[in-house]
Amino acid sequence: IKSIDRAHVLEHSCILILLPRNYQNPLINNELCRTQHYLLAYVWADDENVREALHIKKGSIDRWTRCNRSIAYKKDVEDSFGYHLNFSRKESLRALIYSGDQDMLVPYVSTADWINELKVPITGEWQPWFVDGQVAGYVTEFKLLSYHLVYTTIKGGGHTAPEYKPRECLAMMDR
Repeated sequence: IKSIDRAHVLEHSCILILLPRNYQNPLINNELCRTQHYLLAYVWADDENVREALHIKKGSIDRWTRCNRSIAYKKDVEDSFGYHLNFSRKESLRALIYSGDQDMLVPYVSTADWINELKVPITGEWQPWFVDGQVAGYVTEFKLLSYHLVYTTIKGGGHTAPEYKPRECLAMMDR
């Protein structure tokens, strides 16, 4: 299981090697590892012109880091279930929850189980939705009073579904 990319089970599991700060032209082999494309983000975010345009104070950040885990965030919301449970009982709210079906970090079946625990009645059974005549995923709708929840899977999507399936995710948002 170590060789499986948990963010997308059908992609190669690769290690992102950070380049020296003065490296300007990353060679990208787009056939192998998605993480190689992240090198462009490092080069872009560390560019002095970009930093100036974003008003990043000189000396405040040495190098940009994708998914920086060293920042001391206050994690005061460990689980959003209670919020959705509260919303589902009294709020006029529309919510969209989506999952890539190739995500092993937060599997779509776990998300479906979480939603079912809300005990909100299903108003639209699990059915396919389409983009350009092709199945783009599956959707289930739930409604209780004025709370309306739509749960959608993105076929072929990984942990960050819009990264893997941007066209399908845009179509999902436009629905």
